[in-house]
Amino acid sequence: METMINEAFGHYRQEGTNIGSSQPVGVNNVLNERPRENHNEFNEFLNDGNQILCDGSKYTKLEFVIKLYHIKVLCRLSDKAMTMILDLLRDTFSKPKLPFSVYEAKKIINKLGLNYTKIDACPNDCMLYLRDDEKDLETCKHCGTSRWNPKKKKKQPAKITRMDLMRHPRDGEAWKTFDLMHPEFSSDPRNVRLGLASDGFNPFGTMSSTYSIWPVFLIPYNLPPWICMKHTSLILSMIIPGKQMPGNNINVYLQPLVDELRELWNDGVDTFDSSLNETFRMRAALMWTISDFPGLGILSGWNTHTGLACPTCNFDAEPCRLPHSRKWCFMVHRRFLSRNHRFRLNRVRFDGSTEERNPPLKLSGSDIFRQVENINVTFGRGIHLDGRGKRYREEVKQWKKRSIFFELPYWESNLLRHNLDFMHIEKNVFDNIMYILLNEKPKSKDNLNARKDLKEMGIRQDLWPHDNGRYHLALFSLTRDTKKLFLKNLKNVLVPDGYSSNISRCVDEVQHKILGLKIHDCHIIMEQLLPLAIRNLLPNHVTATFVEFCSFFKVLCSKSLNIQELEKLQDRIVVTLCHLEMLFPPSFFTAMVHLTVHLVEEAKLGGPVHYRYMYPIKRELGHLKTFVRNKAQPEGSIAEGYLAEESLTFCSRYIEDIETRFNRPQRVCDNPDDNEPIESSIFPQGGRAIGGSSMFTLTQMQKLQAHRYVLLNCAIVTPFVDEFRELIKRRSRGRRPSTTEIETRVFKEFVDWFKQRIMNPEIVNTMSMDLKFLARGPLDNARRFTAYNINGFKFQTLTQDEGLRTQNSGVFLTSNTACVSSSVDRNLRQEDLPYYGKLEDIIELNYYGRFKVFLFKCKWVDTTRERGYRKDQWNFNCVNFDRLIYIGDREEHEPYIEASQAQMVEEEVYENEPYEDQQLEKFYSNDNEYVQLATNHLDDDIHD
Repeated sequence: METMINEAFGHYRQEGTNIGSSQPVGVNNVLNERPRENHNEFNEFLNDGNQILCDGSKYTKLEFVIKLYHIKVLCRLSDKAMTMILDLLRDTFSKPKLPFSVYEAKKIINKLGLNYTKIDACPNDCMLYLRDDEKDLETCKHCGTSRWNPKKKKKQPAKITRMDLMRHPRDGEAWKTFDLMHPEFSSDPRNVRLGLASDGFNPFGTMSSTYSIWPVFLIPYNLPPWICMKHTSLILSMIIPGKQMPGNNINVYLQPLVDELRELWNDGVDTFDSSLNETFRMRAALMWTISDFPGLGILSGWNTHTGLACPTCNFDAEPCRLPHSRKWCFMVHRRFLSRNHRFRLNRVRFDGSTEERNPPLKLSGSDIFRQVENINVTFGRGIHLDGRGKRYREEVKQWKKRSIFFELPYWESNLLRHNLDFMHIEKNVFDNIMYILLNEKPKSKDNLNARKDLKEMGIRQDLWPHDNGRYHLALFSLTRDTKKLFLKNLKNVLVPDGYSSNISRCVDEVQHKILGLKIHDCHIIMEQLLPLAIRNLLPNHVTATFVEFCSFFKVLCSKSLNIQELEKLQDRIVVTLCHLEMLFPPSFFTAMVHLTVHLVEEAKLGGPVHYRYMYPIKRELGHLKTFVRNKAQPEGSIAEGYLAEESLTFCSRYIEDIETRFNRPQRVCDNPDDNEPIESSIFPQGGRAIGGSSMFTLTQMQKLQAHRYVLLNCAIVTPFVDEFRELIKRRSRGRRPSTTEIETRVFKEFVDWFKQRIMNPEIVNTMSMDLKFLARGPLDNARRFTAYNINGFKFQTLTQDEGLRTQNSGVFLTSNTACVSSSVDRNLRQEDLPYYGKLEDIIELNYYGRFKVFLFKCKWVDTTRERGYRKDQWNFNCVNFDRLIYIGDREEHEPYIEASQAQMVEEEVYENEPYEDQQLEKFYSNDNEYVQLATNHLDDDIHD
């Protein structure tokens, strides 16, 4: 606790020492950064840390209060429940030094100095009462609205924004491009790179649909990848209050944050580096913002609701308005093709025109700043009325304001300023595809108005509607029968536990709809399940286009990206979008579909998308919603709840004997069981058995198969395997045995030979104990389990999977295997072959207590023959479990593998590699003739 108090208050052995920005601090020369006014709080905190809770207790008052409050935060106990617990503890123990209420306990925690600042705001979002000349104002200097709430007798601000102080120094790697532009900043790797994320959410759940609170998060990118985007790494810097979303007025609320960011860039802040025992001047820079597409417009000032909605294309685009659908169309992807591509001159398969434009130019921050530098906006929600007393309709402008981030000295030179959110783009594309596949009215983009737009444009005459409003179903939509097959495929797919929610609950096979999908479910279906479900249900060229489009999102969402592969991926997505333009009506191509063409370029600038998408932010918004206890003051509830959690998160770093956010077990805990020590380390325990176990006796065949696999895959036995091979060659009496014959004899005879070799009385004393126990073999009695956690996966046996909507029995591994090309081939070759199987049994071999080995017994598919394993025309890896190999009923079979070798199979139809290029060009001839898109089914024919 003393270490925690010293680091919280900045108190060290010698106070008041003047130390430079990078001068090391000696053992007796340490810095006290805190002002003298905080000494009383420090002394009180230290006194609480020295007081014994009660006679005979091992806890101090401070330690007990922190742990108890930590349990309250972690388990989300109410203040009432905590007060009752405190009352019970005071009645139970004799004179315990406990706070009388949660309020008193909170006062102790608040002495850590983690607090937030309240800033009064104009109710119309015109200004903040922030600066010295504004703090005493009674009314807004822009609109004249009173600062105070007229419904309250006492002076209570009508609107308050809450802002956390930035006290999270981080150090780590720097961004290469930013380093080249600002070498003085990158010279110290402890300077922090930040991302800013914001989005609105409704704090009341289903109770209100109009209230919108906008938290603003900062993400430190200096942290390692595995904790960078975690809950404990996100910093809630401010809360922009509701009830209405800030819209264009967000600049007003971001002003104090931008002031601090500018100060951190120009001046920095003195920070103590405990690893080097020195202080340094830490600086920080904002790299980019993260938000959904409307949020991008709010933060950047670009109007995302017009025909020029794409901020990357900027003004280099031609707006296209569909008169009947009454929406903007972004069917412009041929301009991204190479200049000599044949699609550029094709009229009949596209919109009836040729395409001769080049791709839009890439604009720098300086180019953008020149567009907005003369834009002056008066912020606020004042209602402007015309001469007739009606609300004045303002002129639509493409730039609504100049982004406040241009006040940062480096913002203009940043290569990537506002990210396109991968999550929302994928979700909107998925909705478009799903609705158009199921022809779900009125959400489908292929409706009567879309067909009228085709007639208006004079293209695709076979899709024009009849005079009575009926029209033929297109090739890309499913009929009544194929809908049933498609939905049945989705409903019956089994995935591992935790991979997604139960998607089958969202499939309505009666109404032919999919309802209630979470956004992560859409992500899983789009990248994994949709290509599987539509196979053989649509024409080949339509299926290939869908598979290629889904492949794009899967590859781009990888944890690691290759620059050379990204170049190919960009060419692929442009061609795929052009093929989509040949198939779908113009109404399909919304702004979100068009934005996919820019995602690869942003990945080149910003790296993998999981550092820049909204999934962690959405999870954090859901977490903040749990803090709302007082419905009248949701912003205050969130601020107080977050502050308490941050305080306890800080304290939990110094707590060892209680579960915290840093040491709590993962959902799949595969840490070895420390209660079962082993004497040898040649088989390190890399997993954990789950649930109870049962003892059983191995048959002689099971024992031989399991023991043989252990020996042939043990590193310390490998030299003896090579020795046995040489022995076979020497005993062949001048005949040169084939590789196949040698390996066959090794498989059959090595176990017995190895035992005789190690247990030879003449040399047995020279052998290690591990080799002796290995040669002796395992006990006849073994333990059997039904579940085992290893490699981050939870494996279950087939019997345990029965009746569940999840599948954790699928096993995959790649093994270096000796194989031949045919039954007459006598020359073995070593090849890396994929093996797919279903987990039948989990056993633990016991080598007389010296070491224990966990093995998986599986039903393996014969992947050496096309009847058991093949790639279909869409390049999916498909396996047939009617064609098994090594089922274990013969002595030469190998049904076992070590548990550490197993990988989890993702779906019922097994797939272990990214989708390959579908070669869409082969589905379209080189001529410019129109391809029929209409079917013989009328739209009304597919509805019951």
